[in-house]
Formats: sequence, structure tokens, C-alpha cells
Amino acid sequence: MLDHEGKEVPGNRGYKYFGAAKDLPGVRELFEKEPVPPPRKTRAELMKDIDAEYYGYRDEDDGVLVPLEVEEEKRAIAQAVEKWRLEKEARLASGEKNEEEEEVNIYAVTADESGEDSDDEQEREEGQQKFIAHVPVPSQKEIEEALIRRKKMELLQKYASEALMAQSEDAKRLLGV
Repeated sequence: MLDHEGKEVPGNRGYKYFGAAKDLPGVRELFEKEPVPPPRKTRAELMKDIDAEYYGYRDEDDGVLVPLEVEEEKRAIAQAVEKWRLEKEARLASGEKNEEEEEVNIYAVTADESGEDSDDEQEREEGQQKFIAHVPVPSQKEIEEALIRRKKMELLQKYASEALMAQSEDAKRLLGV
């Protein structure tokens, strides 16, 4: 049994169909072959083409993206500055003074906070504010002493034996140093 293309009809079981009978709904399915399902890809096949480019790590390598980003960044900064300038001009024009938005010098120190009674320095530096460190800053002499102490320890560790180090510690302990 052959179909209209000359191929053997699957599943005909001895039935012969001619002419318009081939177009009947039940008969039409006999002549149509079921499409073969696509083969499933394994995880290894799926991961084979994934590399740094897939994750976008080499987008800058072609030299196209970086100049575009720089241009867009400049445009965004210019827009933000212009917006800030317009808002500030509008505030100044309306006469508003918002305490939160005023620019305050956080490093300004009053005489009470400084803990010093030297008004002479403030008079000499008119217009300049006095800087006070809020953390202890070592002097030059202290820094030199720390460097010498560290260098001595390095040399002792390099050249002194364990027994000599133990004797030195015992001597210091006995002398109370």
C-alpha cells in the first residue's frame, strides 16, 4: 500500500484508500507520520557554550560600551547638577532657609570644645578655623621610638637564640624592668 507520494502507508493493515477517501479524518492520520521529538540535551551540552562572555564579563573588550557609558554618566551628572542648581535658586528666590539643607562645616570647633584657652592662635589665624584631631596623634619623637623598638625586636628575633631570649627575660624580671 502506497500513499500519494509513493511511500508505503504505515498501519494500513490491508485497507486500501483511493481518491477522496484518503482525506477522511480517520484516514488522514494514517498517512501522517508523527514528528520525532527533539532529543533532550544533557547538562554538559547546555553548559558547553557558557563562558565569561555569557555572563557579560567581556562586554568592555570591544571598546564600544565604555565610551557610551562615560558619555551617559557625564549627561546624568550634568542633569543632576542642573536640577540641584535650579532647586537651590528656587529656594533662595522664595527666601526659604531649611536648617537641614544648609551646608554646615562639621569640622568647625568652638573655643569651648577645643579644651584650650589660647585665643592668641585664633586671633592670628583670622578667617581660618582651627583643626582639632579627634583621635590621638603621636608626636615625631614617639614615632621614632616606636620604629627603633620595632627594629630592635626584628634584630633580636633574627640573631638571638632561644636560650639568650629566656635569659634576657629572666634578667628583666629580676631587675623589675
